[in-house]
Amino acid sequence: MAGLAGVAATGAVVARAERKRRAYTPDEVRSRLHQRVAEAAAPAAPSDDISVAE
Repeated sequence: MAGLAGVAATGAVVARAERKRRAYTPDEVRSRLHQRVAEAAAPAAPSDDISVAE
């Protein structure tokens, strides 16, 4: 019984996410995509990791 309730709850969450995703206008989707591409293309911030020379 608990498994069935879990499946139903998961389906409700997926349906809610799908409705939210479909609520974006094409211009909003394009804008978000451009923003994500710009973030991915930006140089990585220097890290505090110390590399060991061999």
